[in-house]
Formats: sequence, C-alpha cells, structure tokens
Amino acid sequence: MPSARASGGPAGGRARDRGRCGRRGSVSWEDRAVPSLFASYLRVYEPLTAFDRDRQSFWRRYVQQGRAVAPSEGPVRQRTAVIEALGAGWTRLPDLPEEAYVLEVDDTLLVCPWNLRIRVAEAALSARDGVPSVLADAFVPPILAGQAKAVVEDWRSGARVLEHGVPRVHEQIATWGVPLRWFVLFDFEERDLVTRPGRRALRYRTEISKARRRSSRALSVLRKTVGQAPITEAVEEAARWLEEFHPRSVVELDYGGLVQLLSDEALAEDDSPALVAGGLTGLSKGEADEASAAYDRLVARWRAVQLLERCN
Repeated sequence: MPSARASGGPAGGRARDRGRCGRRGSVSWEDRAVPSLFASYLRVYEPLTAFDRDRQSFWRRYVQQGRAVAPSEGPVRQRTAVIEALGAGWTRLPDLPEEAYVLEVDDTLLVCPWNLRIRVAEAALSARDGVPSVLADAFVPPILAGQAKAVVEDWRSGARVLEHGVPRVHEQIATWGVPLRWFVLFDFEERDLVTRPGRRALRYRTEISKARRRSSRALSVLRKTVGQAPITEAVEEAARWLEEFHPRSVVELDYGGLVQLLSDEALAEDDSPALVAGGLTGLSKGEADEASAAYDRLVARWRAVQLLERCN
C-alpha cells in the first residue's frame, strides 16, 4: 500500500462495479453479465422501507412464499437463468425472474435484489462500446441492443434513488479475487468462516454505518499520504456507492466460489481485512516499511488465486 506502488487495482480480482462492464479480450458479453462462478461478491441488504410501496409488498410476498435464494446457491441460479433465457440466438433481451437474497436482523427484513435484467442489458450495451458497427452488430444484434438501451434508460429514470441520482445496484462482483478496497469496509472480527463437509464459506458482514466510517478514515489517511492515487480513487468510489443506500443497511463481503480454490487452512489463515487495516495504520504513522509489508503479504496471498485463472 505504499505510495510508490499505490494502485486502484484489486489485490486479486476483476471488479465490476455498479453494473459497469469493462471490455477484456475475447470474453463474451454474456460472461460479463453473469461472470465466472469463481467470484467474490460485495452486497448491500436494505430494509423494506428503502423501497417504494409496490416493491415493499412484492418483497414481503416473496419472502412469505419461501422464494428467497441462499447466497451459496445464487450465483449458479443467476448464471443458469441468464444462459437459458438468452438461448442461442440472443435476438431479444430476455425476461428474467426478480430474485433477491434476504436477511433478517433484529426482526428487520433486509433485501438484496439481483437486478439481473439490468445487468444483462448493461453488459450488452458495454460490449458495443468502441467497436465498429459491423462487429458490434455481430456481438449484440441491433434489436437486442435497442431493447437493452430502453430498459437501462427506463430503469435509470424510474429508479428511486438517493442524492447521487444513480440507480442502486445492490451487488458488485469480482472474478478470481477480492478488490483491495472491499476489505477497507470490514473488520477482521466480523468474519464468519464455515469449513465443514458439504458447506464451505467465508464472509464478512457489518452495519453500513461502520463501513462508511471505515472508508472515511481510510480516505483521510490515503489523501494525506499518497494523494489522489488510483487506490484513493478506488476507495472513494466504494464510499460513494455506500452513500446510495439506506442508513440501516447491512454490507456483506462473500468469498463465494473463491472458497473452492482455497484450502481450509488458507481460509482459516486469511486475514486480508487486518492486513489492509495494518497497511493504513502504517501509512498514518509514516511507517512506509510497515505499510509495504502488509501490502506485499496481501498481494502475494491473492496472486496465487489469480494465476489459477490463466490455467482455467
């Protein structure tokens, strides 16, 4: 995390924030819409009061009918739903089911909608960006692109938003790793690790107010020590994203399919949030060596996971 190498890139992982999909090589736009199952997830669960009355009623019925999907099952369900809906021809933007992850905290129902149709629409549009029209039409047929544009514009104009005037996408995804800035939001003691036969998971959950305070403190340190470096901009983006949500929300970092790439021992030893906190402490004290040591350990830990992508 020292200034000489301060970077906005992930300690490991390709992040796709707020539905924006970057172009990378020959990866298909369908894969951008629903990425590799070897991914981590940053989610915000909002109380029902964050939604309008129609949405509140919808999500209440959704939960009462027992339709809520467990986070451990969600990524596979998402990928299957999109692939089956698209079919072989991709001639239209498919109708996709409205699903969500659900939490209950202190008798309060919290919801993290998937926003799958928006994700597919934005992925389709991004696949055409900067590409000659002939090639763009081959990637994404014009009819589908037109439908995608209409869906995104309608959603943006009609979404209930907070002060920033952008739609709230409740889930960010990073493949083959976890972005460094995500760890800023959590404390190591908020870890929930499960390593039993048939069920392996690692996640962190915290109140959004705590995540906001941590990002604010991190930004204060970074601005004073490394200036407007890429890592500072990355943490700023994460902080802005959090400001879009209800103050009683819960933030979750889920290692998702990454746990399948790591041994039980590696999961037990993973202290990435503590390393990030240690690096920031080193920077705040002017201890460049301490900050560098924490950053190097973090990068080394996730480099092995990134290398597996090349073998995949």
